[in-house]
Amino acid sequence: MEPFAYNALPGRFVFGRGTMSELGREITALGCTRALVLTTPGQAGMGERLVAQLGDLACGHFAGAAMHTPVEVTETAMAKVAETGADCVVAIGGGSTIGLGKAIALRTDLPQVVVPTTYAGSEATPVLGQTENGVKTIQRNMRVLPEVVVYDVELTLGLPVDVTVTSGLNAIAHSVEGLYSPDANPLTSLLAEDGIRALAGALPRLVADPTASGPRSDALYGAWACGVTLGVVGMALHHKLCHTLGGTFGLPHAATHSVILPHAMAYNARAASGAMARVARVLGVEQAPRGMWDLAKRLGAPMTLAELGMPREGIGRAVDLTMANPYWNPEPLDAHGLQKLLEAAWDGRPPEEMH
Repeated sequence: MEPFAYNALPGRFVFGRGTMSELGREITALGCTRALVLTTPGQAGMGERLVAQLGDLACGHFAGAAMHTPVEVTETAMAKVAETGADCVVAIGGGSTIGLGKAIALRTDLPQVVVPTTYAGSEATPVLGQTENGVKTIQRNMRVLPEVVVYDVELTLGLPVDVTVTSGLNAIAHSVEGLYSPDANPLTSLLAEDGIRALAGALPRLVADPTASGPRSDALYGAWACGVTLGVVGMALHHKLCHTLGGTFGLPHAATHSVILPHAMAYNARAASGAMARVARVLGVEQAPRGMWDLAKRLGAPMTLAELGMPREGIGRAVDLTMANPYWNPEPLDAHGLQKLLEAAWDGRPPEEMH
């Protein structure tokens, strides 16, 4: 066994069916009495129902969360925090709402209770991405790690198939990068493999029957496992590219992950051969990048950056931004290789090793 270090992240996770009913108890256990509920505009109805459920424990509802956590939206939400005298936030929804809760916590250190309704996984990480002036920046700060996460399988039963697929592939990306992170260790690698296994097994069943309770439970567990992996070990090229593309060109977060993942895997296939072998074994394929691309195609996921609205002439800018502030990556970054990667992703060609 090679030497390793493992830093467990603090936090409470509650998993099951009907666990939404326990939210009031979780809020009071934190010593809080004035919870501000956060949602996107599209989930405002869910937020209002939660406010009614919490009764006197809720002090208000902010329904303005937006993709990529724009700083101006956070500033508006901060005014709501001050107006209501909130002593905690309850974020219910996907990555956009969870990101807003984290942005508020960064500025106030208010406790967070998170109720994920997709497979985004950011609820399990001390990572916040914010967008300002068309540029998305990422920071790792323990102030943004939620104190309590409540997973309720019943909230995912109505998740549309397209969101199910893309957010599930987004979660798988967390584990793939976790397997070749310099901070990887035996514990996180086991969790990463199990998360990939759970999601890769559940997603095809959910495409066939979106309301199937068993696969929904498996997928939500997989999202948790992948999110915890990312939270402990950090990110590399795949996440850097997705954050750059999303923040700069306004591309949908989860769908961008589903397009980029096989190509980022191919870029790293030589330098991270051990990690790729583990992914291939879980997927039951010979080559992990092609196996991931085939899985995404079989699930009906978006396969090209073009269909997400990425202008082809923006590829050069994306390369420049990625090279200007690169993440650690097993394969050293070079502009020519990134150009080829993004061109293949824009065209929708199968992934090929870049070197």
